[in-house]
Amino acid sequence: MLAAPVGMALCALVLAGCGGDDEEPAGSGAAPSTEAGSGSARTGPGQNGVTLEKIGDFDQPVFVAQPPGREELYVVERPGRIRVVRDGAVEDAPVLDISDRVSDEGEQGLLSIAFDPDFADARLLYAYYTDSAGDQRVVEYQLSKDGGSIDASGEREVLKMDDFASNHNGGLLLFGPDELLYIGTGDGGIADDPERNGQDPQSLLGKILRIDPGQAGGRPYTPRGAPSLTGRAAPEVYSYGLRNPWRFSFDRDTAALAIGDVGQNSLEEIDYVAAGEGAGANFGWSAFEGTDRFNSDQRAEGHIPPVLTYGPDEGCAVTGGYVVRDPELSSLYGRYLYGDFCNPELRSFVPGERRARDDGEVGIEVPSLSSFAEDTRGRIYATSLDGPVFRLVP
Repeated sequence: MLAAPVGMALCALVLAGCGGDDEEPAGSGAAPSTEAGSGSARTGPGQNGVTLEKIGDFDQPVFVAQPPGREELYVVERPGRIRVVRDGAVEDAPVLDISDRVSDEGEQGLLSIAFDPDFADARLLYAYYTDSAGDQRVVEYQLSKDGGSIDASGEREVLKMDDFASNHNGGLLLFGPDELLYIGTGDGGIADDPERNGQDPQSLLGKILRIDPGQAGGRPYTPRGAPSLTGRAAPEVYSYGLRNPWRFSFDRDTAALAIGDVGQNSLEEIDYVAAGEGAGANFGWSAFEGTDRFNSDQRAEGHIPPVLTYGPDEGCAVTGGYVVRDPELSSLYGRYLYGDFCNPELRSFVPGERRARDDGEVGIEVPSLSSFAEDTRGRIYATSLDGPVFRLVP
């Protein structure tokens, strides 16, 4: 991948999987929708009252995670390293360095980690990366007792997904409210969903998967996809019809699911469903790009349309965020925070199951926004591919 400042200018190479990755001209997109929808009874106004506190500088940071019961923060660097922030300082030695087994061409790399909810018992964490062959891997590691190192030789493969292109890798691992592991995967890459993975329930690409990652009965994991899809889909599939769900999240208060799904040429989209309604949900790709009809040979009857879309005049690659539940961030409380890799202005809206409401700028900027993250206390972080990682503070 090109250095971050150059990568900003060449959207086709950014990790978020921008639109415009084919040779067709970009279509005219819709502006962000702010039609009324149901939201939390308590929501902040969305503007002002928030600033950025830098916690450190890193090499292409793409995620932040915190183990249950510990104060350290772990920052994921796309080339294949994890670094720890302890007592407010970034330690020099990486906790893990697997750069020799990670491909970071195009949108590839070490893309996220997730700590097991029962971390205190076995100190396990899971990582998602693209290997030297360009395939997707979910692996298990054990953190040392002092929290300062991981023995890479102890890697256990949980799930491998063959891939045919360097883009649309998804890449987020997240333990949900049910303490199962959710895995966001892209449709495989190139453009136009050439293998029609989005609407293929048997493919693991273009999906959110759900598994119990622990070994059981001689198997590396246990599929725990959507019961409503049993017999029709791969047993890991929880939601489908996604192009590149680079970042998604669960509301820590309501368990609602929000997905930032990166568009192709015309529309970026954010999907939002109430607790449990993501199970078996079809979000439309590639029969639809956002609200626009896309591949005419694809059908997505009964799919769930996005609650918000925007076009290339507003950005190039949506970065999904979180419904803010940090009580110190009163102006954003109860609002969904999001951004875009190509537009430094952070935005928020009041989430609703039909449409977003009161979408607008927050008043702070993060250039080359690669991800948001939430720690165990609900504090919100933003990472820039240029290097800095910030915590949002009053």
